[in-house]
Amino acid sequence: MPRPFRFAVNMLTPADGPEWRRKCRRAEELGYDVIQVPDHLGMMAPFPALVAAAEVTERPRLGTFVLNAAFWNPALLAREIATTDALTGGRLEIGIGAGYVKEEHDRAGLEFRTPGGRVAHLWHTVEELERLLHDDGHLPKAAQRPRPPLLIGGNGDKVLRLAAEHADIVGFTGARESRDGLQVLTAGEVDGRIAAYRRVAGERSDEQELNLLLQFVAVTDDREAAVKELLPRVPHLSVEQVLDLPLLAVGTVQAIAGRLRGQRERYGFSYFTVLDPYLETFAPVMDELRRG
Repeated sequence: MPRPFRFAVNMLTPADGPEWRRKCRRAEELGYDVIQVPDHLGMMAPFPALVAAAEVTERPRLGTFVLNAAFWNPALLAREIATTDALTGGRLEIGIGAGYVKEEHDRAGLEFRTPGGRVAHLWHTVEELERLLHDDGHLPKAAQRPRPPLLIGGNGDKVLRLAAEHADIVGFTGARESRDGLQVLTAGEVDGRIAAYRRVAGERSDEQELNLLLQFVAVTDDREAAVKELLPRVPHLSVEQVLDLPLLAVGTVQAIAGRLRGQRERYGFSYFTVLDPYLETFAPVMDELRRG
């Protein structure tokens, strides 16, 4: 049986208290399974934002999507995770990655390490979180034992190996780091990353949930017109190739739902995250998928 779908909204847009509460309540009303908060400078701090979200909602889980490991000391992060999980009644999901924005490291006065150095720090952080949160003597205690569910995000071989060993959820972004910044992954390239993950995960791949971040959502009868604004960002791709990118959800409600069912079958993605500008736009797609 295919794994049931789950849907998350990642709250990028800063808001004051009343607006934040309204958006979180609306996400619950629309049926999102998870409310997520990123870990970027210039956006809401993840842990207090998630505690505030918990105060005005009952059903959705609450996730970091994803923590930048370079911003965190593992012992202090374990305290934040345990406290937030306790205050939210065991609704927390931990999402963490290696970090990729040099400008944010510079603003924070942190060394922007090589890709290998950032992955090594992520690896150390994950292992320390496992050690600390599994320890029955660790205070404060998380509500979920031995720890909240862990999502590790990234596409590189080392991160995929780390995720295969430690994660409950493996997060794919549909893009990769390059000298020119983030480069989108074509459908064939995502096939390659999924195959690399499955090689290292082995039997664990049957247990782990796979997440994909959808970067752009448009409900429309004219798919080509909807992606016209994106074409200058990917000049090496044709319109057909852009429309085939896994990180896009473009078309009628029924067509997008069919595409996501196809991605579940082809790649194993059953947990989809959308960005908060598409909070309302994506809701009919969730309804369509839940009707079968």
